[in-house]
Amino acid sequence: RGACVIIMRRLVVSQNCVVIFSKTTCPYCKMAKNVFNEIGANYKVVELDEHGDGRRMQEALAKITGARTVPRVFINGNCIGGGSDTKQLHQQGKLVPLIEQCAPCCADNRAESGSGGFESAK
Repeated sequence: RGACVIIMRRLVVSQNCVVIFSKTTCPYCKMAKNVFNEIGANYKVVELDEHGDGRRMQEALAKITGARTVPRVFINGNCIGGGSDTKQLHQQGKLVPLIEQCAPCCADNRAESGSGGFESAK
């Protein structure tokens, strides 16, 4: 489990402003992705049902966030919740400001890596 936590934190904190831990068949996961697509924000998706360590990663997410359900959406290294939480933050006008506050590591890399910016949605 420790390795999963380290891998997830590296993905979340150092490489991508927005990370969605998802499952391909989950309607709430699709809801979260659609919100980011709608605002044109780039994001990294980790599909737990297609990942070899998906079950262990989901267990680690439960320990980190206190919730086992997907999606688990992280912005700038902080979990903002799931699909409904993401949609609600967007409707309240609070989602874009969170993305705009991304750590310099994410903002500096966005032109090169395509992560964390508003240039094109994935």
